[in-house]
Amino acid sequence: MHLFHLLSPISDFVSMIAMYFVEIWDFLIFIGRVSGVIVVLVGAILWFTEANPKRGKGLVASGILLSIVVQYFVMYPPSFVL
Repeated sequence: MHLFHLLSPISDFVSMIAMYFVEIWDFLIFIGRVSGVIVVLVGAILWFTEANPKRGKGLVASGILLSIVVQYFVMYPPSFVL
C-alpha cells in the first residue's frame, strides 16, 4: 500500500507531461493545416497568374502532400493523444 503513495506523484507528473504533449500535438496539427492551405493558395496564385507556373505547380503539389500527411496524423495520432 505504501508503494502506491510513493508512485502517485510520479504518475501525476507523467499525466501532466502527457497533457502538455497533447496540447503541443494539437498546436502542430493546427499549424500543419494552416500551412497546407496557405501553400496551396500561394501556389495557385503563382500558377494561374502565370508569374511562375512551374513553381506554382510545385507549391500546389507540396501543399496537397502536406495536407494528406497532416490528415494521416489526425486519423492515426500517437498513443499519448489517445
